[in-house]
Amino acid sequence: MELKWLEDVLSLSTTLSFSRSARERNITQSALSRRVKQLEEWLGLPLFDRSSYPIRLTEAGRTFLPRAQEILKQVQGARQETRQLHEDASETLTFATLNTLSLTYFPGLVRRTEDKLGPLKTRFCDQRASFDGNVALLNHGECDFLLTYAHRTVLPDLDPERFIYRRLGAERAIPVSIPDGRGEPLHPFRSGEVPVRLLSYGNCSFFARRLALLFAARPTPLVTVYENPMSVGLKAMVLAGRGVAWVPESLVGDELRNGQLVPAADPSWYIAADIRLYRARQQSRPAVEQFWAAIAEDDQLTQAGEPVCPAIDRRSYARPAAAGSDSRKARSVAVSMSASRA
Repeated sequence: MELKWLEDVLSLSTTLSFSRSARERNITQSALSRRVKQLEEWLGLPLFDRSSYPIRLTEAGRTFLPRAQEILKQVQGARQETRQLHEDASETLTFATLNTLSLTYFPGLVRRTEDKLGPLKTRFCDQRASFDGNVALLNHGECDFLLTYAHRTVLPDLDPERFIYRRLGAERAIPVSIPDGRGEPLHPFRSGEVPVRLLSYGNCSFFARRLALLFAARPTPLVTVYENPMSVGLKAMVLAGRGVAWVPESLVGDELRNGQLVPAADPSWYIAADIRLYRARQQSRPAVEQFWAAIAEDDQLTQAGEPVCPAIDRRSYARPAAAGSDSRKARSVAVSMSASRA
């Protein structure tokens, strides 16, 4: 029996969907089904009734579920205690972070903090495919900090009595497409017209939830042609000309400026988010407190759960000029900016 079998069963008992749990567990649906079946064979009893839709726990599954939770809790607790005893935990700062922020924001955050504190020791927890999965790492005490996107409509499920956060900045996700020969988006996004070829986050990530709210408020004909919970994966498919995707501006700024990509819709379709750093409210190791103090200088501490109104650069990317013009030949794109930074 393997621990990942128990984690699979716990995920499946929540989603009641093999496809959704496979995305959450970052494995194929066939691999998930096979591992659940192996656990059922090891137990000698079926845990899920697959004849219904959605699937449901059997009586044996309902009996086994709390025991599986307790087993995992004890094993994870033992692992955490052992690490604290035998690793250099007193100096190493542990972060849970969303994939995009680990690439675009985290390096600069560490560099700026090292300018104040000197060299730091940092490490990432194993990243989770879902937004809730990364939040759970902090909730369960498996990291010191959670670096995440947040918005008043999509907040981490963290108890404000136990956790505090600091707003570090802001981000916006922009619908982007490759340009056609005239510099217009090859896959324009216009509400109420021909169905748009959407490159989707699925339904487990932060931006997936933000987009679900946007589409609910502004119904638009869509056809999903690809799913990936990671922005870098969607960006690659946009560059391959497969459709339109909402990608964080920090990840596609260069491509927008050099004309490889163009906005696929007007700015009313852009979605905003805070960049926040969460931690436990309780006093922690000196290294954690020093890091928190360094990033918190001259800033007011905010309680977890309070809405923050994002202040974002109002940046518009001009589309490439038509073929034959001097600017088109030069492959340059004009960038106009009107700052409204808080």
